[in-house]
Amino acid sequence: MPDNESIAAFRSSYRQTLIGPHYRGWLHFAFTLCMTSVTIIACAWQLHHVSWAELATVPLTFLYANFAEYFGHRGPMHHPRRGLRLIFERHARQHHRFFTHESMAFDSSRDFKAVLFPPILVTFFLVAFGTPVALFLAWIATPNVAYLFALTGTAYFLNYELLHFAYHLPREHAVSRVPGMRVLRRHHTLHHDPALMTHYNFNITYPLADWMLGTLRHQAPYASADPGQARRMG
Repeated sequence: MPDNESIAAFRSSYRQTLIGPHYRGWLHFAFTLCMTSVTIIACAWQLHHVSWAELATVPLTFLYANFAEYFGHRGPMHHPRRGLRLIFERHARQHHRFFTHESMAFDSSRDFKAVLFPPILVTFFLVAFGTPVALFLAWIATPNVAYLFALTGTAYFLNYELLHFAYHLPREHAVSRVPGMRVLRRHHTLHHDPALMTHYNFNITYPLADWMLGTLRHQAPYASADPGQARRMG
């Protein structure tokens, strides 16, 4: 288990080698917010006379996205896969060393790079993954179904980024008082325990897939020996 000195040393090295001098964390955050918001608004603008049957696309897309988040996290983010090695390096080798269950918070806005998806990947996911599926749905169903899929999928991705960002804010931040945030933050904090990260709590948003697939964990392995420490992690 890494100690505070090794975490501080890795953070210092990461900042020197992987965060360029011109990086601006809040600009990165604004790009993610604007790119996804524009996509959501554009899709909503195209909807016309949506039927109840077409509205079923929203919960189905949410469920699809929740399981995609789960398997993407449990799979290539924590296990090297051919062609996806960069995702493994960025998540398991960098993000999980930068943030552990004992040191979850940003030190400054420059640390946002260790949490937010790079702009190029945001664009890639929206265009390369979302567009072909939406076009296919428009062909086999209706344009409304395609736009509802794109809208819901993009909204889910934005929700993912905002929640993950919130988990790494200082514990005393006002966002921590949002209803449900403490539970979700604890869920993700437990995942950042090196003893648990490859086995439990792979949902970063809502632990639906974790619950259904038996990988939901509520306590650290040492909670029974030191309940006070488990409470401090909550």
